[in-house]
Amino acid sequence: MKFLIQLAATVIVCLALQYFLPWWTLPLGAFAVGFVFRNKGYLSFFAGFLGAGLLWLGMALIIDFNTQSILTQKVNQLLPVNALLMTTLVGGLVGGLGGMTGALLSKL
Repeated sequence: MKFLIQLAATVIVCLALQYFLPWWTLPLGAFAVGFVFRNKGYLSFFAGFLGAGLLWLGMALIIDFNTQSILTQKVNQLLPVNALLMTTLVGGLVGGLGGMTGALLSKL
């Protein structure tokens, strides 16, 4: 239950930060949530990974839908990996590492 609340809090805090500030505030939000919830390191990593990854996937899908997939098609031609999948993984890793760092520093 604590994991699900941390997941929801990560999405909400990171969405609020991403709305007003640059992309690099994503790990700061995941760090703060991980620090407050004090879960184990791997649980905070998964909460940050899922929260940030789903947030970036949702934001990428909204942008992709609004622009009729122009940029996504061009990136998919250049790289052998789906652009939306790559966006989700990068956002998830950044958020997961931020959440895990916050949880591990709260133990000190």
